[in-house]
Amino acid sequence: MNRFIYRFFRFSYALEQSRRRRLTTGGLIILLCLIISATLGLDTTQNLTYQIFTFLLSILITSIVFSRFFAFRFSAVRILPRFATVGVKLKYRLVIHNKTNKIQHNLKLLESFADPRPTFKEFSETPEPKEEKRNSFDRYYYRWLWLISRKRVATAKAIDLPPLPPNSKTDVVYEITPDYRGVIRFADLTVIRPDPFGLFNACVTNYLPQSLLVLPKLYNLPPIKLPGLRRYQSGGVALASSVGDAEEFRSLREYRPGDPMRKIHWKSWAKVGKPIVKEEQDEFFVRHALILDTFLNVKYSEILEEGIAIAASLAYEVQTQESLLDLMFVGHEAYCFTFGRSLSHTDKMLEILASVVACQDKTFDSIIPVVMERISLLSGCICIFLTWDESRQKLVNYLKGMGIHTLVLIIQEKSTHLENLDVKSLTDQLATFHLLELGKIQQELMKI
Repeated sequence: MNRFIYRFFRFSYALEQSRRRRLTTGGLIILLCLIISATLGLDTTQNLTYQIFTFLLSILITSIVFSRFFAFRFSAVRILPRFATVGVKLKYRLVIHNKTNKIQHNLKLLESFADPRPTFKEFSETPEPKEEKRNSFDRYYYRWLWLISRKRVATAKAIDLPPLPPNSKTDVVYEITPDYRGVIRFADLTVIRPDPFGLFNACVTNYLPQSLLVLPKLYNLPPIKLPGLRRYQSGGVALASSVGDAEEFRSLREYRPGDPMRKIHWKSWAKVGKPIVKEEQDEFFVRHALILDTFLNVKYSEILEEGIAIAASLAYEVQTQESLLDLMFVGHEAYCFTFGRSLSHTDKMLEILASVVACQDKTFDSIIPVVMERISLLSGCICIFLTWDESRQKLVNYLKGMGIHTLVLIIQEKSTHLENLDVKSLTDQLATFHLLELGKIQQELMKI
């Protein structure tokens, strides 16, 4: 039964996409009227409805025939920015080259994305959030629509093209609004010309594949200053994100008895004819961890998307120019990325967050070794949790036991057990707790 429903939805989607491209809204109305008049006009001796049928059929045939004479040739170049952001309108340039010897009027341009239809496995195993509240058919229908929108990432509408001079290039601006983080996969560009009645479209399509990464949504945040003292970073800035015993290079000086051989600068010795060593220094600076909870039993979840958006917003807000920020999460495996003090840029962190997936096959305890590896280096910590339980409380207690100042943000849905969670009783000198409710994230983040 599931496979039959899937095939029905798959075929219906392809048919509807073809209809939208070829048949206008006016054309659809004419077609429906044509079917109704054909049904009512079967008996030509009893009424004159068949005359309406004949009239409508002639108009529709004329429109279709007219579309067959659209001999248009073009090429195009799509000029995309490096990134887009969820919820922010994206405008980019398209250069359309009219390769015909005639000026082209009354044309439209439509962007098409790669086929967003899910596989049967994805359709069977990926429920829509809160679909348990729907009846049997609606459950599958809205699941299909939701998966289509998730894989497509953004939607596009046809725009009017200015007159295209013969054998020349014309710049146009296209606009889309990304709905989800991830990758927009552009497929082709279609130039559309409606017939004189505006019922049927003639189409010429050029395949133009490209992709664009969509970064997570960003919230406005108040200035956030995490407490915490400078910590000794073995290896200094250059090795702050790895394990090692090297130190930050400062200068060269003459050899002194007792200096280790590994610090000798051999090139300088060769130049001056006497032993020269590298003088290095340890470094102390502020380092924070940003722990993102990704542990869910479903592939997609609104609560995870909000968690990623909050992490992205904090990464943008926390000043990392004079400090380090470690992003820690578990996807297919445990990850830790370090940013700040010229090690990497915030844009790189947002790019990583755009690709985060839910961890369905591991428990929350699998992130603890990643935290323990860096615990001696940390000045403070931000935890973004998707729920609150004993495992997460254990991690917070461990951070507090190590003297790490911690900001804990717990995202909750309406009507959950977290409604009775008393965050004030959990807050103390080393840990601050905040509950963030779905649908009110922006307002509650401003209270932090």
